Amino acid sequence: MKNKKELSAKQAEALLQTLQARFENNRNRHKGIEWERIQKKLEACISGSPGEKEKLWSLNEMEITGGEPDVVGYDKKSGTILFYDYAVESPKARRSLCYDREGLESRKEHKPSNSAMEMAAGMGIELLTEEQYHELQQFENFDTKTSSWLNTPDAVRKLGGAIFGDYRYGRVFIYHNGAQSYYGSRGFRGALKI
Repeated sequence: MKNKKELSAKQAEALLQTLQARFENNRNRHKGIEWERIQKKLEACISGSPGEKEKLWSLNEMEITGGEPDVVGYDKKSGTILFYDYAVESPKARRSLCYDREGLESRKEHKPSNSAMEMAAGMGIELLTEEQYHELQQFENFDTKTSSWLNTPDAVRKLGGAIFGDYRYGRVFIYHNGAQSYYGSRGFRGALKI
């Protein structure tokens, strides 16, 4: 039986073409990194172990949910590639979510369908950290009309809160909300290492 977290050859080829075009059109995001290295690594995932195939599937999940993933970094020593979601606004297919399961369960009414942490885990990715979000914002202005849940420090989460970020008034803001809150304009951005 075929693993459901695996792309067909046709899906993998389409994903690589999309990623290459995005990579070439946004060279300022990954100076000093050549597409050939990235392509080799991704092609190895196509025929690799189930874990490698699942990473490629996760990258495709970032794409089909509107994240527009692109390369942030490449570690020459380990051969690891880091992808972030580069969609201008928080991905539409990932909005209207509480922060995590605990936040979702604490809602008495009008519960959304899912939480950001659970959806990210189901996709095989992680929410951006506050530091990663600031790094992302160095390339362009993201979330000028939306906001994105961020991986929240345990100390904040234990007190019932969760953090999110956006870009307003010419700068990045990191705010807090109750983890049970959700908004039509708030989603999440992911990071994936391959």
